Amino acid sequence: MMPRLVHIVGAGLAGLSAAVRLVSQGMRVCVYEATNQAGGRCRSYHDPAIGMVIDNGNHIVLSGNRAALTFLDTIGARDHLTGPGSASFPFIDLATGERWTLRANDGPVPWWIFDPRRRVPGTRARDYLSFLHLLCAAPGATIGEVLDCKGPLYERLTRPFLLAALNTDPREGSATLAAAVIRETLAAGGSNYHPLIARDGLSTAFVEPALRFIEANGGTVSFGQRLRALAFNTSRVMALNFGDASVPLAKDEAIILAVPPMVAASLIPELAVPTEFRSIINVHFRISSPAAVAPITGVVNGTVEWLIAFPDRLSTTISSADRLLDKPREELAALIWHEVVAITGFAAPLPPWQIVRERRATFAALPREEAKRPAAATRWADLVLAGDWTATGLPATIEGAIRSGNRAAELISKH
Repeated sequence: MMPRLVHIVGAGLAGLSAAVRLVSQGMRVCVYEATNQAGGRCRSYHDPAIGMVIDNGNHIVLSGNRAALTFLDTIGARDHLTGPGSASFPFIDLATGERWTLRANDGPVPWWIFDPRRRVPGTRARDYLSFLHLLCAAPGATIGEVLDCKGPLYERLTRPFLLAALNTDPREGSATLAAAVIRETLAAGGSNYHPLIARDGLSTAFVEPALRFIEANGGTVSFGQRLRALAFNTSRVMALNFGDASVPLAKDEAIILAVPPMVAASLIPELAVPTEFRSIINVHFRISSPAAVAPITGVVNGTVEWLIAFPDRLSTTISSADRLLDKPREELAALIWHEVVAITGFAAPLPPWQIVRERRATFAALPREEAKRPAAATRWADLVLAGDWTATGLPATIEGAIRSGNRAAELISKH
């Protein structure tokens, strides 16, 4: 029998991972993307202002991100991720100039916290037991209600780590989501949080190989196809309306809607979705990375939070960056470059730069927003949702997006 057809609306990582999973099972898929480029918030593009290819955002994958790494294995792109062979994170405190490297052992028993040379300066081994409070947090609690959000461990590890994962001030962030992150990383042993980056760009690692895999396995991907409406009856979606064309659905066809939450809410009656968002600002500098600069450096007491060194550029990330959205671009670039010089010791005038402001980068990882995330299944038998904003159990991350696509594909396969 011929496999049925699955229509996937949205070619971000959630849509691409669903498509990859389905074509791997022999199903036919048609992917529709509203823009002219796949990848959503995880992509690369040529920026004429800086004269080079940059990523629209900086993303770090961890070695314990099983769904993301399996996705890359499937599309043959695992080798595009690089990083240290251990859970090693250099840090600098810009207020004091102090530097240290957190170095966790790979095994599940965290003996590294007993070694002052491996743990955060100024902390004691028993301080790390505070993470157990997160793992036992009640549903609906904030991190600030569970942890004492002060002291060396919080300022130098807990806050930077959870701020990057949740893209929300940890004090008001969901303790449930924080616990999910801790459970799969710090509590699982160092082998689960080796940092990995896409050295040749996000599109080279995640997007272009996925498109090739989908098309090589009989799928199609169409760009410039913005879904305007869905035609429903009481139990099924009957058609997709793209404005100038309508695509009717046969009874053995299905839809995966992998679009941003506000788009999904405009298409589906009475769909509850997160409505609060947080921004991310990434600043890219076109300059060759000094050999002594670590691939990833955490920053405390600065505007910059993470510095990522690529062969041809230095890139910085600022999470939950709403406070900086209206700051003049030239002023912000100069401020960030001043901090980059302090981090790297690379005294040089301000090189060509570009600022990428993602105003609605992720949903706000607050308990009230977590409660709004819908399940993948809907009341229409042939309609499934995907996206890092759905109820994945994780914050809005690459891992969460890919898991959502996998879950949607699983539901379609069982349907």
